[in-house]
Amino acid sequence: MHLESRRRPEGFLGRLAEQHGLSPVAAIVQSLDGPEIAAHRPERPLYPASMIKVPLVAAALVLRDRRALDETPAPILPANQTQNDGVSPLVSGYEASLDELCTLAITRSDNVATNQLYDLVGRERASAIVRDELGLRDTGFRRKLSGGHPLVRDPQQTGRNTFPASDAALLFAKIATSAFPGAAVLFDLLERQEWNTKLSAGLSPGDRFAHKTGDTETVSHDGGILTTASGRRFIVVVYTGTASSDQTDAKFAAFMRELRATL
Repeated sequence: MHLESRRRPEGFLGRLAEQHGLSPVAAIVQSLDGPEIAAHRPERPLYPASMIKVPLVAAALVLRDRRALDETPAPILPANQTQNDGVSPLVSGYEASLDELCTLAITRSDNVATNQLYDLVGRERASAIVRDELGLRDTGFRRKLSGGHPLVRDPQQTGRNTFPASDAALLFAKIATSAFPGAAVLFDLLERQEWNTKLSAGLSPGDRFAHKTGDTETVSHDGGILTTASGRRFIVVVYTGTASSDQTDAKFAAFMRELRATL
């Protein structure tokens, strides 16, 4: 069942996800070398979790290109401290550079770095850039991230962050084609991703996947830019309303192994 040079029926990815226990799902697989595309409910409103870090860093890099950010290393604020999957090197008072914040937010999914970027970039300014300039019409930065309970106190909260699979696919395509200032930097960071137990675990030998994951107690996501051993390129984004766990990661890997055979 190979992707044809047209949009496949939505049932293709939906059935594949259901077979591997990844439901509910929002997914897109799109060729960067032709018109092939498959999608299943890509605008489904699933909470993005740490996927939101990709457009936030994109906005920061666009602003840096314009010299519209103060790049003086600034101390990490105690209010931005929260849990992470790994130990964060960003202790309160440490003076972090913009490069450090962007690198840690993507490669290690560091929540402290992300919260510091919220303060540096500004959520309204970041939301306007990704909507009006990058075309991410349903993306919004409304709350800082918490790695657990209690949640980070965020007096400026205006709701929940939004970044659906449809917007993620669009942004990854723009990153892959260097369509905005800083895209090449962001691609490099995605290639240096340290969390590789989901879709990455189902790749074929020689494949490369520049990607980002997102996890909470209720959702588990992965998405990015797949370059096959033969040089073909695809955007693959899978959002699920499935709790993050080792078992869920194994389902992502099985999904990718079967999907990869169709590409």
